[in-house]
Amino acid sequence: MATVQSSAVPTVRRGVEPLRAGQGTSFIWHKLHSLLGIVPIGAFLLEHLLSNFEALKGPVAYGEQVRFLNSLPLVRVLEWVFIFLPILYHGIYGVYIWLRGKSNIVYYPWAGNWMYLSQRYTGIVAFAYIIQHVLRQRFMGIMLPEHPGAAFWKVQHELANPWMVAVYVIAMICVCWHFAYGVWLFAAKWGITPGEVARRRFAYVCAVLGVLLAAMGIASIWAFTGPKYQNAPADVRLSTLVAPAHSGAAFHSIGSQLMI
Repeated sequence: MATVQSSAVPTVRRGVEPLRAGQGTSFIWHKLHSLLGIVPIGAFLLEHLLSNFEALKGPVAYGEQVRFLNSLPLVRVLEWVFIFLPILYHGIYGVYIWLRGKSNIVYYPWAGNWMYLSQRYTGIVAFAYIIQHVLRQRFMGIMLPEHPGAAFWKVQHELANPWMVAVYVIAMICVCWHFAYGVWLFAAKWGITPGEVARRRFAYVCAVLGVLLAAMGIASIWAFTGPKYQNAPADVRLSTLVAPAHSGAAFHSIGSQLMI
């Protein structure tokens, strides 16, 4: 009697990991890309969002903050070494990863692939926004390091365009999502959250973090567009004394010039 051999049922993998570990030197570049996303870029983002709350106090308080931060010793070295160059590397290498990566949301529509896809697109939006914003706020028009009293007016003038308000809000949500999920990825890839349970629990923490940061950023945008401080003076008069708003302000050295 002939025996019927049962065909093996193919096993379908539940998607792919959000980021695949590289080999050789690419592994080092991946690790550096991941680390810079947390320190110093992530630290700068957190400090920057906190500092932008000064805008809620009005043009004078915001100008004082910008003036103090631009008066720090070696501020230009700090902004290039700890902000500009890390962001350039993180953004350019992130684009490189995005171009080489593949998502399988059509055939494997699980959360890992959707997260992978969202992380890539929010990163592209954030990087493009940062480039245009730095050019417009840092290197074009009135120079805020020399005229900090014009900081509030300059941002408010840019946000007088409803399309720019939409760009700012969308970019803020993308930046905060990208960072929050980046924190989750960092913890998973660096062995901080080993195991599925730890990663699942930390995902909720990161989700709350992303929502809170986005709410803070949108509140800062509202400070420039809301009715309370409409038609701010082009260059408010600041006090003769410079007082730090809070500690850790070095990461905010380009202040309003980078991201609102």
